[in-house]
Amino acid sequence: MDTRDLYPHEILQDAINKSRAKSNFSVKMLLILSFLGGGYVGFGYLAFLKVVSGIPAEWGGLASLLGACVFPICLICILIGGGELATGNMMLMTVGRMTKLVSMKKLARNWVLVSIGNLAGALFMAYFLGHYVGLAEGAAAAKTMAIAESKVNMDFGRAFVSAIACNWMVCMGIWFYFGAKHTSGRILAMWFPVMIFVLIGVQHFVANMFIIPAGIFAGADITWGQFFSNMVPVFLGNVVGGSSFVAASYLYAFKHLIKDDYMI
Repeated sequence: MDTRDLYPHEILQDAINKSRAKSNFSVKMLLILSFLGGGYVGFGYLAFLKVVSGIPAEWGGLASLLGACVFPICLICILIGGGELATGNMMLMTVGRMTKLVSMKKLARNWVLVSIGNLAGALFMAYFLGHYVGLAEGAAAAKTMAIAESKVNMDFGRAFVSAIACNWMVCMGIWFYFGAKHTSGRILAMWFPVMIFVLIGVQHFVANMFIIPAGIFAGADITWGQFFSNMVPVFLGNVVGGSSFVAASYLYAFKHLIKDDYMI
């Protein structure tokens, strides 16, 4: 058995195969796994808040670095434990669509159902653990509200571009995961791209489903209308980041090396 890690064009082949399988997941399966995915993102954000809110301001950027180091646990839970993430599927289902193995109907079905499930899971975490238990409030309240307000106060264009950069990194973390053969290698490979997106503070569709409601529950000066308005540019930017900068780029770069004669 070949135990070496995959080359980039082999990762593409693996992504093609995974996209075809994922497009046939049942509604029940997608909703359950995406609820879990949204919940895991909530756990990652709560860990981040716990770290950064307990570090003195004098430490400067080190607080953000240490907080970013713990956030990737959410993607580990999703990819190794089992879960669905809308932002990752923006890349993966685009691979399937561009190779004509996944219909537009199945792509849209996946994105809609997974987004709904992610929202339910993230809201569950924001209310019950963030607010009811108080993990995003108390000592963490100021940081929770500040992050949430910074997300919704960004104008459409800046939020859109920020979201492109975010999902470029998230999908590269997933891409690296596909390329590793062992659990330890997969964890290490996905860790750093996810850590970077958290460290630089760019906009993530599912992470915002947690942090903005958590900010609202904590008392931030944010309306639900602002939350849903933020979802639009962030969703669109994440789509571009995952589908164009990862899926389409590697498809066009390596299409002559993939094994099957897909139409691209």
